[in-house]
Amino acid sequence: MIHPVYLVDDDEAVRKALALLLSTVGITATGFADPQSFLAQVPKLPPGCLILDIRMPAISGLKLQERLTEQGIDWPTIVISGHGDIQACRLAFRNGAVDFLSKPVDEQDLIDAIQRAQDVLGRALDRSAEKAETLALLAALTPREHEVLDRIAGGFTTRQIAKGLGLSPRTVESHRAAIGAKLGTTSQAEMTRIWLEGRETP
Repeated sequence: MIHPVYLVDDDEAVRKALALLLSTVGITATGFADPQSFLAQVPKLPPGCLILDIRMPAISGLKLQERLTEQGIDWPTIVISGHGDIQACRLAFRNGAVDFLSKPVDEQDLIDAIQRAQDVLGRALDRSAEKAETLALLAALTPREHEVLDRIAGGFTTRQIAKGLGLSPRTVESHRAAIGAKLGTTSQAEMTRIWLEGRETP
């Protein structure tokens, strides 16, 4: 799947040239003349890859990266600059850039960078979808089933779980069967993996 590309550069000629280049490899780039207009549209945009000019009036490309991070948006970014600024390059990578290219941008370098960004975004979206699916599975459990699953993930036996929760072993086994049906697995290792994934920071 080809994800959207957003091009933020105050130079219209650069925006048009890069958009034309990307169109030759089947990628449509949406251009924005300044970071403010891009930030205003971000809530409505599907996840994509960013191409940012590092030096723009009012808000720089680096500052835009920081603003997006503050909003919880970590779309893969390619930073371009007409200035060989090593410090800016370091900051761009620290802010999560996948590449830093100098103007005039080499066409193949940009296409290669976009491909890397597409791959990064694809993997991130896959992980996000898996996380959402896991949380949906766990949300179907009752409070008691969550308690039992916590102990299953802790490596406790049925008898230990029963004793700890004041239940009969048969009741624990019933809960365990219900958990297995809801999570789609009876494997303790797989239940533990789902339990752990549900507790990871999104």
